Amino acid sequence: MSRPTAPYVGVLALQGDVREHVAALTALGAAAGPVRRPAELDRCDGLVLPGGESTTIGRLARHFDLLAPLRAYVAADRPVLGTCAGMVLLADRVLDGTPAQQDGSETVGGLDVTVRRNAFGRQVDSFETPIRLRGAEVPVPGVFIRAPWVESVGPGVEVLGRVEGSPAQGDAAGRIVAVRQGAVLATSFHPEIGAGGGSVVHRLLLDVIDEAASAARGS
Repeated sequence: MSRPTAPYVGVLALQGDVREHVAALTALGAAAGPVRRPAELDRCDGLVLPGGESTTIGRLARHFDLLAPLRAYVAADRPVLGTCAGMVLLADRVLDGTPAQQDGSETVGGLDVTVRRNAFGRQVDSFETPIRLRGAEVPVPGVFIRAPWVESVGPGVEVLGRVEGSPAQGDAAGRIVAVRQGAVLATSFHPEIGAGGGSVVHRLLLDVIDEAASAARGS
């Protein structure tokens, strides 16, 4: 899809895979850069909440007075992609999280899902497996590092991808790892790391940004 002007996508830059997301987005023709202050959200056509340490990102967002602006951004149905820790931050309900995550005081929310933090295990349990995303022609590499999975979704949430349901996957088999609700996307895995996965997932974010822009022009 051709774009008359390149959208600007912010990447929350408190901790985590910031440079990798910026590189994936710029490779697709978008402009991208870090977001560390509330005022920097204003110029963003879309936003990425990256993978990293969800407790650290949430704590720093609260410290730098970013939680309220981030919540308002999501509530306004602005295009957002959350990956791994970003999925935890977006979830309305967090299992096995810290008290501040479970009561929502250090999460963004707005995505009607229940996620289980670190569901796939510890760092040593990291793995990669192909994920078939709805609408994608070929499976994308799913890199899982201390990743959450989605336990349940609300009625307005579309399931975009699951771990392949084979016995070899054990407890991970069939688990939901990619969802969409309106303009909000979230994946359990790291598309910015898996070769080819970033192009598919980040392109999907750019398509959502295009949809939002077209709707705004038509209103």
